[in-house]
Amino acid sequence: MADGKHTDTDARMASPAYLDDDLHQGRYDSDSVRAAMINRPRDELYAFWRDYRNLPAFMENVKSVELLDSVRSSWMIAGPGGSEFELVSEIGEDRPGERIAWRCTEESDVDNEGWIEFRDNAFGRGTEVRLFISYDPPAGAVGKLVAKVMQREPRIQARRELRRFKQLMETGEISTSRAPAAAPRADRPL
Repeated sequence: MADGKHTDTDARMASPAYLDDDLHQGRYDSDSVRAAMINRPRDELYAFWRDYRNLPAFMENVKSVELLDSVRSSWMIAGPGGSEFELVSEIGEDRPGERIAWRCTEESDVDNEGWIEFRDNAFGRGTEVRLFISYDPPAGAVGKLVAKVMQREPRIQARRELRRFKQLMETGEISTSRAPAAAPRADRPL
């Protein structure tokens, strides 16, 4: 780079899949695109994600998912301050092993849409997974601020969910610093 300008010999190493700039891509107020490389076959990753009942295993805010039919599901989502929201999601696009896109229905408490893509890594090492989330936070701008402060905005959520998905799919568990509920406790201070 000479004088701040790119020349033809400059290598452009950043993959667009790994960039999350502040460009608004969805039709809602808050959105984010995140990506992760996961060392598993894409068909396996797709199949796990496509059964939405698996998602509460690694999505902290998702309390439960009920399948309503082959394309619709009802999600109970934990919100700030102990609140809960129901999202009724409908699959708009489903390409097995490649992409799932969804959008909310009128029954949802929160307007939302998103997609997840699974692509073979160009070097034959695992799968590139890209996740897009877009929604209108409850309570508008105040809700967006609360979500940001509580670290529940799409950018943070997507990054954490993909990290936990990667851990679960590669190792079979999600690492945490929390003590297990059944961990023995000392009766007296040491």
